[in-house]
Amino acid sequence: MTLVNGTLTIETDLSAVYRTCKAVMRGMMKARRGRIINIASVVGVMGNAGQANYAAAKAGMIGFTKSLAREVGSRGITVNVVAPGFIVTDMTDALGEAARAGLLAQVPL
Repeated sequence: MTLVNGTLTIETDLSAVYRTCKAVMRGMMKARRGRIINIASVVGVMGNAGQANYAAAKAGMIGFTKSLAREVGSRGITVNVVAPGFIVTDMTDALGEAARAGLLAQVPL
């Protein structure tokens, strides 16, 4: 992993979530209601070899979402995060066969 790659991943998967939430928060606070649902990844919970930057970004999103939920919940705004398991994407296609098999083995259904 290069510094540029790691920085781009954090920028895309964590900083963008922060900026988006910040952009909508004023209107939600004024209305005293709102719903935010962030999409993370199970990799942010359990980690995965070869995806340290991605895991860090998704774990950061999970922590950010939990903290924001506590900050604005009393104002009628809910903030939740969904962490799906293995999904076939361009990113997961780039994983080696052993890594893919290992991830799929952890999916209960």
